[in-house]
Amino acid sequence: MKTSLKINGEVHDLDADSRTTLLDALRNHLDLTGTKKGCDHGQCGACTVIVNGRRINSCLSLACMHDGDEITTIEGLGQPGNLSDLQAAFVKHDGYQCGYCTPGQICSATAMLQEVKDGWPSHVSDSLTGTYDLTEAEISERMSGNLCRCAAYPNIVDAIRDAAGKVQS
Repeated sequence: MKTSLKINGEVHDLDADSRTTLLDALRNHLDLTGTKKGCDHGQCGACTVIVNGRRINSCLSLACMHDGDEITTIEGLGQPGNLSDLQAAFVKHDGYQCGYCTPGQICSATAMLQEVKDGWPSHVSDSLTGTYDLTEAEISERMSGNLCRCAAYPNIVDAIRDAAGKVQS
């Protein structure tokens, strides 16, 4: 099936089986291997990318469903020597150990910070409207779809808090 995907600002014309997931299209057809395949069931978040400003598990979405959508992968957030605030904060706070989940964590956190800025509440938010403090509980709830098997969670939370100070000021 012919699909036009706009990934990290660049249009990619893809001709793949209609059953090809967005994750497999990114990795196997377009050689964008920063997005990782973890569980392939939408339970770990390693494959998180941003589509039209919202984070999704790319293993649960077909590539053909995203014809014309704006897709951002880890490669689109920053490059060596020009890291995003979150990428730099992950390095500063050692928010990774093996690094496998890191691209999904950073994509998810990028979209999460925008959700906070846009006033979206979470399950643990004190109210449904207003601003939200990025407490440990708030960040943990908002990032609960992204697992880190190395248990670098405290450092991930610190990195997100650090980047949030830069993003929201």
